[in-house]
Amino acid sequence: MAESSETLEIKESLISKEQESNPIASEVSEKEDEFDPKTMRKTKPGIKRLTLIVAVLFSFIAGLPFLLKSVEIYRSPLPFKEIDTLTKSFESNTLNIPCRFQVVYLGFSHKESEDHQSYVEKLGFMISDQMRKLSGNDTVCGGCGSNYTVSVTMESGADCVRNSNSGTDCLWQCGVVDSTKLKDVDEVLDELLESVLHGDDGCSDIGGKVYTVVVINRGEETRTVVGKHRHAWIAGKVMETDAVPMVANVFVKFFMNGGKDEGLVQGEFMPVGADGKVVLSFSLLNADPQDWIYDWDFKKLGETFLAPVVEALEAVANISVESQILYHTPKSSFSFWDKKLSSFVFSTKDLPFFVNSNEWHLDTSLAAGGRSKILHFVVYIPSAGECPLVLQLPNKKLSMTNGFISPMWGGVIVWNPSNCLRDSNRRHPVIHTLSPQDLQKVFEVFIGQLRQLFGLNSDNHLAAPSEISNFLTSERGFAEWELDVLSRHYTCSNLISCVTTLGSLSKLVQSLPRMIIKDEIGKQVKVSLEAARLAQFNASLGVYDSSTVSSRQARALAEDAFFHPSIMSISYYSFEHCFAIYTVGKL
Repeated sequence: MAESSETLEIKESLISKEQESNPIASEVSEKEDEFDPKTMRKTKPGIKRLTLIVAVLFSFIAGLPFLLKSVEIYRSPLPFKEIDTLTKSFESNTLNIPCRFQVVYLGFSHKESEDHQSYVEKLGFMISDQMRKLSGNDTVCGGCGSNYTVSVTMESGADCVRNSNSGTDCLWQCGVVDSTKLKDVDEVLDELLESVLHGDDGCSDIGGKVYTVVVINRGEETRTVVGKHRHAWIAGKVMETDAVPMVANVFVKFFMNGGKDEGLVQGEFMPVGADGKVVLSFSLLNADPQDWIYDWDFKKLGETFLAPVVEALEAVANISVESQILYHTPKSSFSFWDKKLSSFVFSTKDLPFFVNSNEWHLDTSLAAGGRSKILHFVVYIPSAGECPLVLQLPNKKLSMTNGFISPMWGGVIVWNPSNCLRDSNRRHPVIHTLSPQDLQKVFEVFIGQLRQLFGLNSDNHLAAPSEISNFLTSERGFAEWELDVLSRHYTCSNLISCVTTLGSLSKLVQSLPRMIIKDEIGKQVKVSLEAARLAQFNASLGVYDSSTVSSRQARALAEDAFFHPSIMSISYYSFEHCFAIYTVGKL
């Protein structure tokens, strides 16, 4: 018994040492002791575990569409192919709008041996050839280019011959005017020709407006007069062939280019907002109201002078008018006293510093924060300390208008009171009102400045070449042929701007697949494309006013789509970020 007890103790000590040297084996042995044969699983995992795995996997797959839907970015479909097609068409072809020119010879006699018809055809070719030489390779967008026709009509007594290029529409009515009884008064003759050419309103615009030069053979000094409608006339002792360069010059320089050798300014510099609106803001500035205060009756002024101008430019822009009177508005530039002129003088070098942006609070219009273009027209009344104030030109001569323009901003006129001496005996300044005569002079200058801002000559009489005897001015400030030139160029500039904006929007949307595109944007783009196509179609037919209105709408809608408030709301993050958010939320 003693030996057996000792043997057990030795075994136990060996087992304990073995457990100490191998703890893993000891743990296994302990766990084996803990296993209960009655509760132990005797078969391999079966269908229950497989069912559970499949159920979890199915739940994940079924919930994946809902996950993707919850992080989906809505994008209204945009017509990318149509935008690319329109862009390529404008890049490959310059938009030239058709024009029609008509020459009428009155009172010319011909030899019986000469073929009258062939002679008229020859004159037509000569005029067309001379026009091509003057216009050159006219690739100006909105110009007539080579997309024009020249018709010639020669009326002599009972004979009336036309060339083969005359067509059948908007032709001179032979036998209506007796060239021997035409009066020499330009205004009367201008209205007479207008009644003959367009009096019945039966002339269609299809093919472009018709511009006419009437050559009248009578024994007097040759005069060339450009009317306020769409015609001009050359009267005097002149041969048919000698009149060819004169006729071509009127057609190209005036009816094509708007009276400028280099043509109009580029369309992107025309003072019209992206939404097709222009605000004419008129301000009367009293530099120092302690010297004197001037007021004006602007309502009456607007009805008299501005309403016809706004109506004339209706096809080009949607114009609104506003006015204000400001006080304590000194200029920023300096002036110096000139003894010879007995005036304070400021030169053209001082013009960039004349407008005092800190004191002249001109941008008070509601449209100042939008995309409408605001043109400022300022009447500056100097203080007694610098009155009279005159503008000196670089040639040392004084400005006839005493005003200047700032491109894309507006114009300024310095108006000096008749008496520049302040009455020191008065405690309070006297309030004066600008007389109707003074206001008429001021607004004649403003209309000239507005013409300059649109790229035309401020006064055709001053800029007219020596071969032009007279220009007839319209009470609306713009002749009809000038409005046509503005309409053609503005149509083209609108379409180019529309195509550029839509192309930029297309590239932006395709480069950012996570950008939100609302239905409103998609609708604006589609309507803009439709309006652009309609404008392009009307322009190709020569329907000026309709093409201008459609092009203006196309540009405005394209700008609205590109600058939509939601276009910058870009939700751009990775799917890993989405999973992280949902995972953290579930935990």
